[in-house]
Amino acid sequence: MTRVELDAIDRGARDPDLDNVTAAAREIAIAEDRAIFHGYEAAQITGICQARARMAVPLGTSHADYPGAVSAALTKLRDEGVEGPFTVVLNEQLYKDLASRTDGGYPILSHVQRLVDGELVWAPGLDGGLVISQRGGDFELTVGQDFSIGYIDHNSERVRLYIEESFTFLILTGQAAIPLSAGRGKKG
Repeated sequence: MTRVELDAIDRGARDPDLDNVTAAAREIAIAEDRAIFHGYEAAQITGICQARARMAVPLGTSHADYPGAVSAALTKLRDEGVEGPFTVVLNEQLYKDLASRTDGGYPILSHVQRLVDGELVWAPGLDGGLVISQRGGDFELTVGQDFSIGYIDHNSERVRLYIEESFTFLILTGQAAIPLSAGRGKKG
C-alpha cells in the first residue's frame, strides 16, 4: 500500500483504495479452497477431488450435458449410501457459463438447481465441479489462525504487508463427494 493511502485511512478517509489488500485476501482464500479441493502436499492435506478422482463424472461436451452429469454423480453418492442435502460446487468459469446458457429457453443453471436440495456454489479455487453431501460430519476444516495482516517493511512511498492463515483439512468420509471433471475445448 502507499503511505499516502495509509495516512488517508489514519485521517478517517471513507473511500480508501484497498484494491491490493482485497486482491491479496482473494488470493489467499482461493489458495485455501485449492488445498481443500485439490490438496496441498507440503502440508500433507489430501483434497476432496484428489481423493475421489477415480470416481469423477465427466461434465460432457455441452453445457446441456451438465444436468445429466450432476444426476449421475447424485446416483453414485446415493448408491454408496450417502444422504443429502447435496450441493453442487462449480469453478468460476463453469458457474458463469452455466448461468448464461439455456436449454429450450430454460436456464441450465435452474435445471441443475432442481436436482439438488442444497445450493449451487461458485468456487474459484476449484478445477471443474463437485457434488457434495451437506449432511455434516464428512469433512473437517480446522483453522489455527484466521486471516491476519502483518507488516513486512516500508520505504518512503510504500508499506509492504502480508496476509497469513493456518489451517488443516481432513476427509472423514471420502464417499461424501463426487468430482465433476471438465474437459478441454468444451462446446456450449
